[in-house]
Amino acid sequence: MSERESMEFDVVIVGAGPAGLAASIRLKQLNPDLSIVVLEKGGEVGAHILSGAVVDPIGIDRLLPGWREEEGHPFTTPVTDDHFLLLGPAGRLRIPNFVMPPLMNNHGNYIVSLGNVCRWLAEKAEALGVEIYPGFAAAELLYNDENAVIGVVTGDMGVERDGSHGPAYQPGMALLGKYVLLGEGARGSLSKELIARYHLDEGREPQKYGIGLKELWEVKPEKHKRGLVQHSFGWPLDRQTGGGSFLYHFDDNLVAVGFVVHLNYRNPYLSPFEEFQRFKTHPAIRDTFEDGKRIGYGARAITEGGWQSIPKMAFPGGLLMGCSAGLVNVPRIKGSHNAVLSGILAAEHVEEAIRVGRFNEELSGFDEALRASDVGKDLKKVRNVKPLWSRFGTIVGVGIGGLDMWLNTLLRVSPLGTLKHGKADHESIEPAERHSPIGYPKPDGVLTFDRLSSVFLSNTNHEENQPVHLKVGDMELQKRSEFGVFAGPSTRYCPAGVYEWVDADGNSLTGPDSEKARVADARFVINAQNCVHCKTCDIKDPNQNINWVPPQGGEGPVYQNM
Repeated sequence: MSERESMEFDVVIVGAGPAGLAASIRLKQLNPDLSIVVLEKGGEVGAHILSGAVVDPIGIDRLLPGWREEEGHPFTTPVTDDHFLLLGPAGRLRIPNFVMPPLMNNHGNYIVSLGNVCRWLAEKAEALGVEIYPGFAAAELLYNDENAVIGVVTGDMGVERDGSHGPAYQPGMALLGKYVLLGEGARGSLSKELIARYHLDEGREPQKYGIGLKELWEVKPEKHKRGLVQHSFGWPLDRQTGGGSFLYHFDDNLVAVGFVVHLNYRNPYLSPFEEFQRFKTHPAIRDTFEDGKRIGYGARAITEGGWQSIPKMAFPGGLLMGCSAGLVNVPRIKGSHNAVLSGILAAEHVEEAIRVGRFNEELSGFDEALRASDVGKDLKKVRNVKPLWSRFGTIVGVGIGGLDMWLNTLLRVSPLGTLKHGKADHESIEPAERHSPIGYPKPDGVLTFDRLSSVFLSNTNHEENQPVHLKVGDMELQKRSEFGVFAGPSTRYCPAGVYEWVDADGNSLTGPDSEKARVADARFVINAQNCVHCKTCDIKDPNQNINWVPPQGGEGPVYQNM
């Protein structure tokens, strides 16, 4: 039996995203003698990073003053033009820029690949002496006798599907630290555990989420408008289903196109992936991609709860950062700037505590400091946009939300106060009998595509003979409720074709025929090797019966320029 090795550091950071890397850099800036390790479950830094992305450089400016004078940075496409569109089935209405609140202005921001930004930040961190371990998934938290977090354990490698140890078995390492910082992104598995263990969400509104789907296209030079940022809402979603899209023109003839569906949607027959494909067929959109080539695909969950859903971020022995705490500004469709700023602030609080000899304690002043910082100011201005959208639908909700942002900007106050979100997203989905199936068109393979060919472009890979990392708590409940009552929404909300319902002969029951939901011998199939780690199933399953945990380190998608 192999013994578990352990290593000691001053600070253990989980996640080599913008928050984790910013925290590591700032810690080294404050005290070069600190020993810091960053764990990254992707096979390389940036492999699991997916975002639009238009970046507000406020965080990078604060972390790395003078970066603009350096060569080799990834911020090479400044925003030059900003378009906001309301789409109907065949037409569009451009909303004048002067109508939009000032915080929605993207001039001064940059269109980037966030994965490449993280690779660049990782180089900066390693140059300062930070140790980065890609391919190591943090699978377990370690606690001391005082119930404080003292470290993490990386996942075992070489475990067979039946749980036995294969010939290449290696136990995970225990990485111990005076503080542990979690920057896992949306719905992180360790963050989820901590929030429940320490009741960090007590007195907060439920966290809200969206699913973001993205493709990267190489378009014809005459179709490319470098620096153009285009956002839209409306068609193909109905007025009660929240969401929107983006087109970002950057680098050499590249266009990032994405579609976000808020996960509080009601209709179990809705497929975010298929809505995304339909969106590209709109007359105002499809021309951009004519004679172009799709070269990338990915998906991930996005936190949308904002100000009123931020959990308590300090726990005994560490802090939550970035999307682990839900710091995305929903109307701006931006979170990386707040992730960086939260990482900087976390580093400053941790370094001060270590300097005065306080180890594995709860840094109780962090939450108040964050809400008083630029992060809090950014999120407080937009706190009512998401609740209004959910309550009044797209047209009315967006209109009132825009007015509320203007009032918060001009008067620093809202007559609405701070609205509540109400239900968690999994509580919003309704039984199939209340809805009609949606007939989506077949993909043409030119502009629109199926999920499996899309997953191929994400470079996703998992060793098949390992335990399934998507854990179903009660399979009988899954059959009776998720399939029998809700007609198997997992087969539609998953953007990677992971889930299937099949009959005794293996025939798919995932079609739109709701009568098939009464088949007695339905069986739930999990194609875990397709998983792109978006975690939508963990969020949207109506019974909270699916739990996403990390697979072996290094597995999953390998995104390039995403």
